[in-house]
Amino acid sequence: MPMRRLCLLLLSLAAPLFSAPAIAAEPLVVAAVDSPGKVLRVELSLDEGRIAWRASRLGEPIVAPSRLGFLLRDAEKLERNFVLVEQHTSARDETWQQPWGENRLVRDHHVELRARFAESMRAKRTLDLVFRVFDDGIGFRYEFPQESATDVVIDDELTEFNLVAPAATAWWIPAGEWNRYEYLYQRTPIEQVGQVHTPVTFRLASGLHVAIHEAALVDYAGMWLRRVEGTRFKAVLSPASEGWKVRRRAPFTTPWRTLRVADTAAALYESNLELNLNAPNQLGDTSWFKPAKYVGVWWELHLENSTWATGPKHGATTANTRRYIDFAAENGFRGVLVEGWNRGWDGQWFGDGNDFDFTRATDDFDLEGLAAYAKQRGVHLVGHHETGGAVSHYERQLGDALDLYRRLGIDVLKSGYVADAGQIERNDGDGLVHREWHDGQWMVRHHERVVREAAARHIAVNPHEPVKDTGLRRTWPNWVSREGARGMEYAAWGNPPNPPEHEVNLVFTRMLAGPMDFTPGILSLMGRKQPLKSTLARQLALYVVLYSPIQMVADLPANYARQPEAFRFIRDVAVDWETTRVLAGEVGDYVVFARRERGGDTWFLGGITDENGRVLDVPLAFLEPKRRYVAEIYRDGDDAHWRDNPFDFVRETREVGSADTLRVRLAAGGGQAIRFVPKR
Repeated sequence: MPMRRLCLLLLSLAAPLFSAPAIAAEPLVVAAVDSPGKVLRVELSLDEGRIAWRASRLGEPIVAPSRLGFLLRDAEKLERNFVLVEQHTSARDETWQQPWGENRLVRDHHVELRARFAESMRAKRTLDLVFRVFDDGIGFRYEFPQESATDVVIDDELTEFNLVAPAATAWWIPAGEWNRYEYLYQRTPIEQVGQVHTPVTFRLASGLHVAIHEAALVDYAGMWLRRVEGTRFKAVLSPASEGWKVRRRAPFTTPWRTLRVADTAAALYESNLELNLNAPNQLGDTSWFKPAKYVGVWWELHLENSTWATGPKHGATTANTRRYIDFAAENGFRGVLVEGWNRGWDGQWFGDGNDFDFTRATDDFDLEGLAAYAKQRGVHLVGHHETGGAVSHYERQLGDALDLYRRLGIDVLKSGYVADAGQIERNDGDGLVHREWHDGQWMVRHHERVVREAAARHIAVNPHEPVKDTGLRRTWPNWVSREGARGMEYAAWGNPPNPPEHEVNLVFTRMLAGPMDFTPGILSLMGRKQPLKSTLARQLALYVVLYSPIQMVADLPANYARQPEAFRFIRDVAVDWETTRVLAGEVGDYVVFARRERGGDTWFLGGITDENGRVLDVPLAFLEPKRRYVAEIYRDGDDAHWRDNPFDFVRETREVGSADTLRVRLAAGGGQAIRFVPKR
């Protein structure tokens, strides 16, 4: 054989050894749905029977294929061998009204995809996926159909968010740590994020803003997020004391997993995604709840001027409370909160509240007489139930305690769950003490029970050390506010205290979830032996910037008497809004809000900045055209600075209209508050 033919023969025989590697086939897209304006698109795919989802915005990917499914206790995992057996889409465009809120009217405009998957082998179980796609976000959940009479026990949820976000910046707080949600927000590259609470916010290199959270957290464990690798995040469910995460009887639905997507930080805040994913109002008429400001025996406790415990410095005395009632009545504030009024505060109650009695006052506190005196003066007491983490102990007294409040006309309740994370005490009557997480399934059930029991008695609820907000205020409008972040008390004694960027961070992270009882208005600018990192004008602006339908006027009455000009704004500012606009802002840097009072035509503006001073030109186009307004301006003085001149403060007025642009000057750590009153 000629040498050339021999070489060709040998090469042909060897060709399989040197052929190009096989290219993995793209996962098969089996279903897709676009948002109403064709802004966002979601696709579902199958890869060897595994379901995945991905998303794009205006043709650019924002979520790469991301895993879906579950690990189950004593059962094969729900993740492999699926085929699509049914799908359909539907659309909704309706506007609904909030009984109170940042906006009276909310538009729900989305397209829904429902897809049923069935296992092709062995168990042949089914699993439904529901996606609702809005122009500004995506919500999806799992639905477990009725397949057996047995419980479904979830050991792990396999949901992923595989973000296409190279060089993104993240704002986050750690999850699964001892201090619940009460951390300063970290600003890091996305690759440095660990295990985090939601909402967690990202700004992509393109300028696109993304926030991951959840909606309608009912009878399920709260979701944390853990970065697995690169920019891929996985759902982690808060554990139960038994070791599993969730136990439910089918049929049931999971909470919605949510993804807000917006060009700007302002648009990210203005989204109503989570609210729209919750069920409508289940209470009917809620006109018995009145959004309002309140004062009380609180800041003096954090200053250590008085104590929760009885003794010579006890704050919750009849005489002290009467002074606060008089102060509230004289200044038009509806509520008076009193902490430390009931038995059980003596001794070490932190994390062990088994001595609390929620129906018996201390000997120096006349609950009945004070409720009557408050009513006489047109004021309502705000109730307080601190559990110290002994939640089963509290539940045994819950009905009687709420009945007492209803009889006395106490229609707002602040509750507390002061215990380290993972140390909530559950006692089922079996002689054992079980330890639960604040956001585990058992505590999620507890909070809904309290809200339901309170609603039956026309009482609104404001829990501290709570489970996070997921929009359930739409379903239960008496769930009016909550804490769930580092509040004002850390400015009093925190180590470190809240820095100037903290409240700006809250706007674009924690406040995406819903109202927060931050307790602003500390005009003394002084905590417990440490100054606040704030100017005087900033404390006023917080009433517009940080939303809650109940806002505390948190400082001591004597300190308000020393600042009558600044106090005037606190007396005048509204707490419930017809509409809200974010006029300008960047995460962690600055933000400017405009809000119009509910049922009126007065507007309020609030702006705050971080440790850097700023000058912003703010168009007043939100005002009614062809109408003149008197702008009552409360601003930082020309030499103001949070560190060395925080009290430099100016109040001035000027006439403006919608065609004007206002120059808003914010000192370092400062703010500005404006009331726009129409000229008659």
